Amino acid sequence: MSEIPENDNLPVQDPPAATPSNPQAQQRQRASQLAQALRAELRKAVIGQSAVIDDVLTALIAGGHVLVEGVPGLGKTLLVRALARCFGGEFARIQFTPDLMPSDVTGHAVYDMQSEQFKLRKGPVFTNLLLADEINRAPAKTQAALLEVMQERQVTLEGRALPVQLPFMVLATMNPIEQEGTYPLPEAELDRFMLKLRMDYPQQDEELNMVRQVTRSAKADMLEVSPLRTLLQAKDVLALQKIASDLPLDDQVLDYAVRLARATRSWPGLAMGAGPRASIALVRGARARALLRGGDFVLPDDIKSCALAVLRHRVRLAPELDIEGLSVDQVLQQLLDQVPAPRL
Repeated sequence: MSEIPENDNLPVQDPPAATPSNPQAQQRQRASQLAQALRAELRKAVIGQSAVIDDVLTALIAGGHVLVEGVPGLGKTLLVRALARCFGGEFARIQFTPDLMPSDVTGHAVYDMQSEQFKLRKGPVFTNLLLADEINRAPAKTQAALLEVMQERQVTLEGRALPVQLPFMVLATMNPIEQEGTYPLPEAELDRFMLKLRMDYPQQDEELNMVRQVTRSAKADMLEVSPLRTLLQAKDVLALQKIASDLPLDDQVLDYAVRLARATRSWPGLAMGAGPRASIALVRGARARALLRGGDFVLPDDIKSCALAVLRHRVRLAPELDIEGLSVDQVLQQLLDQVPAPRL
C-alpha cells in the first residue's frame, strides 16, 4: 500500500504471507501491521487499558466518534493525547465548562477594522482529532454545536457550509460520578457517537507498573507521551478506513448485526431500543476489528466484540430493572448470549 510508510521495525506479528498476484491482500496485511503497530505504541503510554485502546482504534479505522466515561485519573485524556502524538495530523482540545458558548466551539464572524468587513474565525472544531474534555460540563446549547460537524463533517457559519478536513474524529470524555454542574447529553448527540467506552480501574500488576513509570517522570503525576513515535499521517488514516470498508462481509454476518440492533427494541427490560445507526455502527466496527486482528473477512465474533460499546448508550433501561440494580451492560450481555450467531 503506497500510502502507508514502510518501517521494518514495527512491533507487530508477521501476518500470513500474501501471494504476489494478490495486491489487495498485501495492502490489507500492511494496513493491519500499521494498526497493530499503533496499538503497541499507545500501550507504552496508556497502561492497563488494552480493551479501551482497541476500541478507540476500532473507531478511528471505522471513521466514528468515541465517548469515554470513567472516574478521574484513569487516563482518558492521556489516551487521546497519546493518539494525537502518534498521529501526524492536526489536534485540538476544548475544555467544556458551563460558560462555554457554541461559537467557542465552531467559530464566529469578527469585524476587521482594516478591510471594514466581517471575517470568519474558525473554531477549534476545524481539526482532525478533537478532544472534547468533560463534555457533560457544558449546557445542551453548547453540546449541540457538535451535532452538525459529527454527522455531516461540516460547520455552518454565517450561512456558509464549511467542510472540516478529513479524517475527522471527536473523542469526548465525561465523568460519571459527579452531578453538580453537569448536564446530561441529548439523545441525538449520544446517537452520533459510534462507541461509548467505560474505563475501569487497572489490575494490581498494571497499577504497580504505572506507578513505577510515573514516579520516574519529571512531570509530577503525568505519564510522558513525547517518546511515542508518529506512525500515521492523515492520508494513512484515510487509507486504513478505505481498506477496512472493503473487507468482505457475508450476508449472514450482516443479518446478525441487524438482528442484534432490532432485538433491543423489543427486549424485556429495555424501555428504548437502538435505531438503525446502531446496525451501521456494528458493521463498520466489525470491519475495523477484523482489520485490526489481521483477518481477511469479518466474523460474527467481530460484531459481538464491539456490540456493548455500540449499543450501551443507544438503549435505555426499564425503571424496574434500574431499581433492582441491574446495569445496561448486564441486560445487553443477556441479549448477546441469546441472539444466535451464524456459523460460517
